[in-house]
Amino acid sequence: MRIEPLVAALDRELNIAGWTDDSINGLQIANSGRVTKIAAGVDATLPFFERAFACGANLTICHHGLSWGDSLKRITGLNYKRLSFLMRHDLAVWACHLPLDAHPRLGNNVCLARALGLQAQKPFGVYHGQMIGIRGRLAKAESPAAFQKRVARVVGNEARLLAFGKPVIRTVGIISGGGASQITDAVAEGLDAFVTGEPTLSAYNIAVQERIHAVFAGHYATERFGIRAVGEWIQRRFHLPVELIDMGITY
Repeated sequence: MRIEPLVAALDRELNIAGWTDDSINGLQIANSGRVTKIAAGVDATLPFFERAFACGANLTICHHGLSWGDSLKRITGLNYKRLSFLMRHDLAVWACHLPLDAHPRLGNNVCLARALGLQAQKPFGVYHGQMIGIRGRLAKAESPAAFQKRVARVVGNEARLLAFGKPVIRTVGIISGGGASQITDAVAEGLDAFVTGEPTLSAYNIAVQERIHAVFAGHYATERFGIRAVGEWIQRRFHLPVELIDMGITY
């Protein structure tokens, strides 16, 4: 199919125009205009592009794209390597950052909450003036250690636990990836635990002082959920083959 209607549908579904973001969301790099196969992944890196080309894709969709502010102001160094590879192999790049974190059906946070079995889900955590995360309740309260194992099993990665809160966990807030600073939102809402990707010193200090559990399960690992959901959405709507490329990153 032509790339234009596919990209337009993705932009509408993910509400690209409704967000302020450092990422230049949407179609960042075009191709000659046709899409026969799509490769989906978290990061727009050269190894991801190489695997996308090897699997026969001519469109890549990713969460962390190439264009951030003026990051493509100079096409030198790594920018040159990535862009020249894409152009030589007629590979397009569509990227979606914050809108994919926050999407109510396809987003990283709602998909992770669903996988963790959280009930009574509600939007949670304000970033750039909009709700970006999800909060909810476990069907049954469980110990911090049991919850840590639940998170690790779901994300397929080590989950680091800061067990500073109550003896059991029932209410949980989630902001995937680099959302550690939003632990303050979990404190403000009186939640038992907060789940995100990358640990930070400031989040540690908030957790220990505010007596809240924090689980850090990896930036990459917590952000595979949304791009997988978008790939499945494309398959259902457009009947195009989509291959999820997992780079196996643990950070």
